[in-house]
Amino acid sequence: MIQYFKNVNHRTVEIDKPEEGAWVNVLPPLKQEEFTELSESLEIPIDFLTDSLDIDERSRFEKEDNVKLIVIKTPTENNSFNESDAYYITIPICIILTHNQILTVNSFENTAIKKFLNTFQNRNADKRIMMVLKVFEKVVQNFMDHLKEINQRRNVFEQKLYDSSKNEHLLELMRIQKSLVYFVTALRSNELLFIKLERSNFLGMNEEEKEFLNDLIVDNSQALEMANIYTNILSSTLDAFASIIANNQNQVLKRLSVITIVLTFPVLIASIFGMNVKSGFEDSKYAFPIVVFLSLVIALTVGWLFLRKKII
Repeated sequence: MIQYFKNVNHRTVEIDKPEEGAWVNVLPPLKQEEFTELSESLEIPIDFLTDSLDIDERSRFEKEDNVKLIVIKTPTENNSFNESDAYYITIPICIILTHNQILTVNSFENTAIKKFLNTFQNRNADKRIMMVLKVFEKVVQNFMDHLKEINQRRNVFEQKLYDSSKNEHLLELMRIQKSLVYFVTALRSNELLFIKLERSNFLGMNEEEKEFLNDLIVDNSQALEMANIYTNILSSTLDAFASIIANNQNQVLKRLSVITIVLTFPVLIASIFGMNVKSGFEDSKYAFPIVVFLSLVIALTVGWLFLRKKII
């Protein structure tokens, strides 16, 4: 699906065809016929449009026939039905600068472009580079918002693990950990993209725009640091819970072993006196109490020794 928007008197107006200063937004479902038609009408290399279909596309920029392409990664919710997959993944947004238009191509719907569209009426169509930087800003804010949400989820599941160590809670934390891996990788890639854009001045920025991009680099670094901190905390938490679970299991096995040893002696005595051989107690009316007494004394003595040695 292809959408065309234009800023008219500080209002976002959807139009039927691309005009000068328009913003073209390409959303799923994506059809090859639409790509071909858009490529021919706006004189855009077809590869620039199809790169967004590759979910593993790295953050980068390139130029061909005076058409500029910028690929940036942004987070989005994972719609996978597999319960072990990450809550969030990262997808590429392709920003294409032609002579007269700005195109954004998305393989998935994402909040960064929606936020940009909501503020499009406040943009000056003549400041094309600033509009691109504003898309970058929405992407960085998107990472920040998702990181805060992930941290809240982590705290909730950690508290549940304190109350009861269940496998499903550990699986939820693993899903969060996978999401953070996606975030750290994408944020590093975006950071390199911003730094290269600043050094090469690929967009032809003025001083104001360079300063704005420099602020975005700082914000992206902050998001990357947050993602690394949350990743380290989560890894330490999972390791600690794994040690706690292993220690609890060892304690249970130790107690079961002690109980087995303590009960072995009464069984042994009962087995000896239960043999069909002469033991001297065949005619004694105290035979049974004596056997029970010996069994209890030996069992209690062995149990007391284990307690004294703090084995249980």
